[in-house]
Amino acid sequence: MDFLDDVIALLSHPATLREMGTLFVLLGSAWLIAGWLKPKPGVITKLRGLRSVAFPILGILSVGAFQIYAVNTHWRLHFAPTIVSLLWAMIGLRIVRFVLQRAFPRAHWVQTFGRAAATVVWTLLALDLFNVLPEIIDWLNGFVIPMGKNHITLWEIMQGFGSVAGSLLVALWLGGLIESRLLAMKGVDSSVQVVLSRVAQAVLILMAVLIGAELVGLDLTALSVFGGALGVGLGLGMQKIASSYVSGFIILLDRSIKIGNLIQVGNDRGEVLNITTRYTVLRSLAGAHFIVPNDTLVGSTVQNDSFVTPNTRVAVQVQVAYGTDVEAVLPMLQEIGALPERVLKDPAPMAYLVSFDDSGMTLELGVWIADPGNGTMGLKSDLNRAILKRFREAAVEIPFPQREIRLLGTQIADS
Repeated sequence: MDFLDDVIALLSHPATLREMGTLFVLLGSAWLIAGWLKPKPGVITKLRGLRSVAFPILGILSVGAFQIYAVNTHWRLHFAPTIVSLLWAMIGLRIVRFVLQRAFPRAHWVQTFGRAAATVVWTLLALDLFNVLPEIIDWLNGFVIPMGKNHITLWEIMQGFGSVAGSLLVALWLGGLIESRLLAMKGVDSSVQVVLSRVAQAVLILMAVLIGAELVGLDLTALSVFGGALGVGLGLGMQKIASSYVSGFIILLDRSIKIGNLIQVGNDRGEVLNITTRYTVLRSLAGAHFIVPNDTLVGSTVQNDSFVTPNTRVAVQVQVAYGTDVEAVLPMLQEIGALPERVLKDPAPMAYLVSFDDSGMTLELGVWIADPGNGTMGLKSDLNRAILKRFREAAVEIPFPQREIRLLGTQIADS
């Protein structure tokens, strides 16, 4: 009851009421100014991260000026320091959410993580305001875990996780910025952009882990044991994974396969959509997607139809009867090949007499296109239909297999 009476007496004091009224006016003004700044085109609109923290920054500035005035006028404040702490916590939470959204733009868990982090931060602030947090920290420091010659407490482990997590968030954010800048650069090959972004992210993550460990006070020489164990693990059980990663950097650096190429590896044929450090994504002409490990691309023969140029030859074959005038039909096929819009004029369509078969003579019409990624089945269908229509108009016979059976001698079976 004494604590409740003290709170009631504090809230009913005129100086406290004036402080609460002043804080309400200052924070309300900061809120209105922040809302006025959001829709306006300018620096704050361009910097989305700064726009999200406009209100807490303005609140800290206004409440800070109020605290300076109170010190000079010997006005004892009770709630202003708490308000400043809450505003700083709000800035930290919004910065973390902004960094996560930039690092993981397509992740749906960012909002959930942001709410969980906000709950943890507000809980810690509430415990600190009621002087419970120092007691919890002392209790966590009482759990000592021996690690060789050194000892580490449970509180130090939690600090270590927090430091490493914070460093990783900053590293991922910087990696996302570097990747967006590299992808926006003109005149740089897409493969070079991808490999530079991957290397930058890997270096930043490694630096983040090392910095986080250093902030905790972890002896980095102990990582040599972990490095040796990792090397043994890679040598014994992770050869394929390590090979795929190394092969990925080789592909990205030597540019033998680039995004947009039409390639065939084994029975898989398609357009290269994405090249990562471990695998390459192909989209077949039928729309299916194939995930091919990079070591397969490096260790096997790859047919790259657009290695030098995207131009690709498409051919259709047709048979004509042996009595057909081939010298008249071949120019007819070349005229048909020039009809579709996708067919290039240079090289021009060409028709050939391929072989003499059982039922007739096989002719082939070959055309060149510059967009093989759009598929070839529709083009072949158009060419075949045009050939069929022209042959019918010109009375050109398309043979079909026929068999002639002769009976030698006659013998009537007994009934």
